[in-house]
Amino acid sequence: MDTQDTNLPLEEGKLEEDKNVPEVSEVKTEETPVEIKEVNLPAVAALQSKEDVLIRLKELAVDAKNAEKQELDSLKQSFYKLHKAQQEAAKKKFLEEGGEEEAFVPEVDTTEAEFKSVMATIKEKRNVITAEQEKQKEENLQIKLGIIEKLKELVNYPEDVNKAYNDFKKLQQEWNEIRLVPQAKVNELWKSYQIYVEKFYDIIKINNEFRDYDFKKNLEIKTRLCVAAEKLADEPDVVSAFHQLQKLHQEFRDTGPVNKELRDEIWNRFKAASTDVNRRHQQHFEELKEGEQKNLDEKTVICEIAEAIEYESLTSFTAWENKTQEIIALQNKWKTIGFAPQKMNVKIFERFRAACDEFFKRKGEFFKKIKEGMNENLEKKKALCEQAEALKESTDWKETSELLTKIQKEWKTIGPVSKKHSDAIWKRFIEACDFFFEQKNKATSSQRSVEVENMQKKKDLIEKLATLDENLEANEASNLIREIIKEWNSIGHVPFKEKDKLYKQFHEWVDKHFDRLNVSATSRKLNNFRSNINNVAGQGDKGGAQTLYREREKLVRSYDSMKNELKTYENNLGFLTSSSKKGNSLVTELNRKVEKLRADLELVLEKIKVIDESAKQ
Repeated sequence: MDTQDTNLPLEEGKLEEDKNVPEVSEVKTEETPVEIKEVNLPAVAALQSKEDVLIRLKELAVDAKNAEKQELDSLKQSFYKLHKAQQEAAKKKFLEEGGEEEAFVPEVDTTEAEFKSVMATIKEKRNVITAEQEKQKEENLQIKLGIIEKLKELVNYPEDVNKAYNDFKKLQQEWNEIRLVPQAKVNELWKSYQIYVEKFYDIIKINNEFRDYDFKKNLEIKTRLCVAAEKLADEPDVVSAFHQLQKLHQEFRDTGPVNKELRDEIWNRFKAASTDVNRRHQQHFEELKEGEQKNLDEKTVICEIAEAIEYESLTSFTAWENKTQEIIALQNKWKTIGFAPQKMNVKIFERFRAACDEFFKRKGEFFKKIKEGMNENLEKKKALCEQAEALKESTDWKETSELLTKIQKEWKTIGPVSKKHSDAIWKRFIEACDFFFEQKNKATSSQRSVEVENMQKKKDLIEKLATLDENLEANEASNLIREIIKEWNSIGHVPFKEKDKLYKQFHEWVDKHFDRLNVSATSRKLNNFRSNINNVAGQGDKGGAQTLYREREKLVRSYDSMKNELKTYENNLGFLTSSSKKGNSLVTELNRKVEKLRADLELVLEKIKVIDESAKQ
């Protein structure tokens, strides 16, 4: 399977695929462990582009025989990571320029074709080399079996001692010069060889001087190998120590026997040193296993959080954006966690990728639906603009006022439009409405005079707030401000053009004094809400009661929605731990959101109480 098939195709917060990790296996501690080749992987991460990766791959293709498989795999993964990032960037640009996602077609990448061609060439060369090596191993096996047969003849039918000894040394040299044989035959072959070598020394009555000299030299070599093996117990890198031990074992096997009385002693010493190194190696990989299992547990929790998203509660832009940031935070936390056990590493990654894919798929469907709805809203608002423009010249003040008021209410029921149209369509609508009401105000001068009088009263209250003595005791000042607010709310309409300006000035002073008096933002919101509700209730007609009822229903729905959202956050907190810096940051952020939601819930309940109290009066 190509690497690009396993990259996580996320729309936001790209998450790279976990690299393949060799499974931690049991380490053999037999007397003659097989040699393991140590691999040094080059720093592929330094390559910044697909062209850089391709250049390095071509260099390896020149000497495919010595190319490390791990580096080839890493180059392949890096290439397709860069390839996918390039495609994602092209797709993003295409969408930003107004293209539809279904219409996006990636450009043909000639670099990818060349990359695959070079990889195929390397693979073909390596296959040929591997086949040749296997053939050579089989030939070497037959040669060594032939050497063993010749040793048998020397042992069983010795003639001239000196000639037999010379023949024996030649066979020994020939044996040591032949290295690679099939791995499955290594131990069996060596044991057979060692049997006849020892028999040769034990049975053939060669010259004692030759034998003792050979035994002495072999003892010196094997003693040196024991010392080297014992020093490996202090080697900080246990993996390197294990690999060095394999080379010592090979040399120990290739060295001839020692005096019969010392054979067990020298072997037991070397064996004891080997056991220490093998034990440390075994323990090292057991610790890696434990770490991988812990990583799997942490990744499983992240998967469960991503899979537990309640999509039915995501009904607004803000809700989706907040949830998107949570998903990106989970992706970032995922990147800080190491590998899981090999048999689960790909599975757990695919599980998380599937959960992320599902989230961004649903997000895309939501925004597509919203976009379609915005287009419909724009057409509805254009129709209302045309109605308002058709009425703005009317002099039937009463009937037209009612019609325009009805149109304005209908406008409020229509959802949002895209940002690039919202300001223009609103300006068109409000200009038509303002034109009519300005003409009406000019024609109804008596009413206007009352509004001018009300305007002056409100200006006086603003002046009163501006000159409020800051040395007043806090309770006295707070009560005075509330009396001014009450008086403000009792004053009727002011000229339409001045309404927003006066309102802004008044509440700026109120907020300033309340800030000075350490009145909380929640209290101010509640006071403003109470003032508005009192205004609506003061109308004393059926319309006012209906407005209060709708406002209360809206608050109840908002309360239920926030309560569900709070429950989701609290559940998520139960899954997370703060064992890492980034994990702690995520927990802190979720706690902050929980506290804010609780405060908002209390405010909504207070607002509902205000409406209920107003309805009883």
